[in-house]
Amino acid sequence: MIERQHSNQRMSQLVSFANLVWTAGQVAKDPSQDMAGQTQQILDQIDALLADAGTDKSKLISANIWVSDIRQFAQMNEVWDAWVDSNNAPARACVESRLARPELLVEIQVVAAKI
Repeated sequence: MIERQHSNQRMSQLVSFANLVWTAGQVAKDPSQDMAGQTQQILDQIDALLADAGTDKSKLISANIWVSDIRQFAQMNEVWDAWVDSNNAPARACVESRLARPELLVEIQVVAAKI
């Protein structure tokens, strides 16, 4: 059975099927912060979504990260490295991309297991 949480007419922030969970791409709620601040906000949001689904970051399978300026890659990685479970690091991709609004510096989407 497919379960959707935090949904509106456009999208769901969290979708579960079988033992897998997908988050929508998460962006900072306060985009006035720098790359590190936006990344931390997003990871906090991901922690909350994963908890809503009954899982956590130790069960991440993959992560997709979009940054608006690859020159800020190190700032994002510093926050990511402090957050990620280093014993259970997911497969990860990170690319430079224009995001939905100019003030957004990073967007992160993850897939996790529910086991």
